[in-house]
Amino acid sequence: MRNFSFFERFSKALQDYPSLSRIVVVSTISGGGLIAYSEANSSYTANGVVETGIKKKKVVLLGTGWAGTSFLKNLNNSQYEVQIISPRNYFAFTPLLPSVTCGTVEARSVVEPIRNIGKKKNVDTSYLEAECVKIDPKSKKVFCRSKQGLDSNGKKEFSVDYDYLVIATGAQSNTFNIPGVEENCHFLKEVEDAQGIRKTVIDSFEKASLPELSDEERKRILHFVVVGGGPTGVEFAAELHDFVTEDLVKLYPRAKDSVKITLLEAADHILTMFDKRITEFAEEKFSRDGIDVKLGSMVTKVNEKDISAKTKAGEVSSIPYGMIVWSTGIGTRPVIKDFMKQIGQGNRRALATDEWLRVEGCDNIYALGDCATINQRKVMEDVSSIFSKADKDKSGTLTLKEFQEAMDDICVRYPQVELYLKSKRMRGIADLLKEAEAEADDGSKKNIELKIEEFKSALSQVDSQVKFLPATAQVAAQQGTYLAKCFDRMEECEKNPEGPIRMRGEGRHRFRPFRYRHLGQFAPLGGEQTAAELPGDWVSIGKSSQWLWYSVYASKQVSMRTRVLVVSDWMRRFIFGRDSSSI
Repeated sequence: MRNFSFFERFSKALQDYPSLSRIVVVSTISGGGLIAYSEANSSYTANGVVETGIKKKKVVLLGTGWAGTSFLKNLNNSQYEVQIISPRNYFAFTPLLPSVTCGTVEARSVVEPIRNIGKKKNVDTSYLEAECVKIDPKSKKVFCRSKQGLDSNGKKEFSVDYDYLVIATGAQSNTFNIPGVEENCHFLKEVEDAQGIRKTVIDSFEKASLPELSDEERKRILHFVVVGGGPTGVEFAAELHDFVTEDLVKLYPRAKDSVKITLLEAADHILTMFDKRITEFAEEKFSRDGIDVKLGSMVTKVNEKDISAKTKAGEVSSIPYGMIVWSTGIGTRPVIKDFMKQIGQGNRRALATDEWLRVEGCDNIYALGDCATINQRKVMEDVSSIFSKADKDKSGTLTLKEFQEAMDDICVRYPQVELYLKSKRMRGIADLLKEAEAEADDGSKKNIELKIEEFKSALSQVDSQVKFLPATAQVAAQQGTYLAKCFDRMEECEKNPEGPIRMRGEGRHRFRPFRYRHLGQFAPLGGEQTAAELPGDWVSIGKSSQWLWYSVYASKQVSMRTRVLVVSDWMRRFIFGRDSSSI
């Protein structure tokens, strides 16, 4: 007891004299160690509670998809506390959802609890299972609705304050307001969607096996329609074909001659975002496999048992079906639509951000992933400011040397300049300005001096290379990583900016703008064949690309647990086939 009273008096002394430097006292009590520690910058409240004097900035993260999870995994600054809000308490590896629909991979193998991902030694994270229903940028609050019913006060909705808001809510399936789509179609955006499709496929085969069904009704039940010829729709059609031909027809022999898969695409080709060689191979392979690809078919209406489609010639046909999977693109979520109206972006399809992923008009709100799009600044909008910045001697004319000195900042700030030079196979700025070059009388080149109008003419076509980034997991993941690194270095870059020169202001931007790096894309086509399009115009199609697909998708898993589970699922499928149970 005497020892304890000593330490109580010593602790009281530290409270009375907080200016004392760090002091550590070690004493042995019954064979154990007791350590008393005091910080010079600590202060005490009236209740004797220690306050460090450093208030952490609160970051509210909306969403647990690719963008949000990538941000969470890469944030390493202990000055932040992160509050995650999402109706989904896990991250899902969405590229494998088509495999989940047919039992190639189990649903639990492609998900990782967000609390596991959020466990960090130096960043405080917490999670709330709720859906954000409103964002109030003026009061810096988000209003949420719990998924777990009423709280102890009988309320289901609550609000959360923030210092920084990171919006990564993703997008929802786009129905284009076509009648009957919402009521009669399956979507493929979430794990629950994939599980529902799998159950419907098995149920369709069970229903078609019942006696006293007419052949016409059996064919209708076993007619699977996929709407959308993008990567998701094509991969699902290929997975379904393999599931039917390799597994289900062995278990349901009566259904063998009645199964049909139809792919409807409004454009002239499927996989239009891929190389033409891949598009042609995919269409030929689907034709050989018996998958009916109807190009130029636009869906006009979906009824309970048939779907109406119109060709470009105006002909309307009615197609009986047993199941429809709708995969035609993405639309804006209601909470994002409401927020866009508040900040004057109501006429857009997605949140507009600057090149640093900051929502336009909101200093402390960032948006990334499918819910946002980068509004790349045009060169011609700032051409006068660029000219002024480059004209260091303020002569009113711009020499080639002056332009070359400013070129690094211009290419970083306006990536379309570099893309334009590459597209025209120009080696540098000299080629871009070659029309402005003049020859002296003796045949030697004289120094180029451009006036503002000549400068504008040289850059007039550069903005043709401005491109919108695709709504893919690859883009979202890179954006999340980029933003996390910006947050980690925000305080440092406030003092020592590392970005390009501000063309319309003074000084430099804090960070270099986000730059997407395309690492390639895959299109699994079934039959252990995959099309791969990699940087450098490298295209590979076949079984070798399938093994590359296996290795890449295994390595991209967010945890060792999911990596092991996915690989074991693939091995199980090779040995035993796909699981055909409806659970």
